[in-house]
Amino acid sequence: MSIAVIHGSTRANGNTEYLTHQAVPKENVTHIYLRDCIIEPIKDERHSEDGFKVINDDNNQITDIMLSHDVLIFSTPIYWYSMSGVMKNFIDRWSQTVREKNYAHFRDCMKGKKVYVIAVGGDSPHIKGLPLVQQFQYICDFFEMSFEGYVIGNAVKPGEIQKDELALSNASLLLKNLLSI
Repeated sequence: MSIAVIHGSTRANGNTEYLTHQAVPKENVTHIYLRDCIIEPIKDERHSEDGFKVINDDNNQITDIMLSHDVLIFSTPIYWYSMSGVMKNFIDRWSQTVREKNYAHFRDCMKGKKVYVIAVGGDSPHIKGLPLVQQFQYICDFFEMSFEGYVIGNAVKPGEIQKDELALSNASLLLKNLLSI
């Protein structure tokens, strides 16, 4: 099984990234850092006569990498009970991708992929992060992907995640699970 991690944090080496690196194998994993990519927001042209216009950004390259993996790990800080803006832009663009001729296979390729979510936030993230988890469950349901689980960490300031023993323990369990696949 091949694993791709889609990182949605805009901060390099932040809490979310730290927790994610505790949860994924060190070898044979592809890391995509959305903060280093240009992904334009979607412009809804579903009902226009010409459909979606081609956007020259990094979305298709990221999509191609993602499609070549069996396991997807979405790693994001919890912002306002949801995913980061860069992650949201990427996933919002799937509405365009499913309608592009070059990606007629997109939906079929997403089907059956195993998905995990790793999220870090402050202010009761185990409760207030649940809308994010539910959102990913709905995304998985729509594409017939298998939502395998999630790890939520509690941290705000840089480095605080290292004090969250529960999150680090859950990350360790996810790592063991991924290594056994």
